[in-house]
Amino acid sequence: MSKELNVGDIVDGIPQAGLVRGKVKKKITSEIMFKNYTVHASKEEPHYLIESIKTGHLAMHKGSALKKIKN
Repeated sequence: MSKELNVGDIVDGIPQAGLVRGKVKKKITSEIMFKNYTVHASKEEPHYLIESIKTGHLAMHKGSALKKIKN
């Protein structure tokens, strides 16, 4: 990922379950628990809470695993 993502951006990601298109709901810059997993986010390597456009499912992804889609 070359640019910062902002809340509301539409992104594509390639998690273990397959290609996902979603909307950025929140930028995470510190370690948190999410769905019983520790997310090791930092200001240097932020993670993003993504809501699937198709299903509404929430997932957490590293910024490096996401690609911003032009709206």
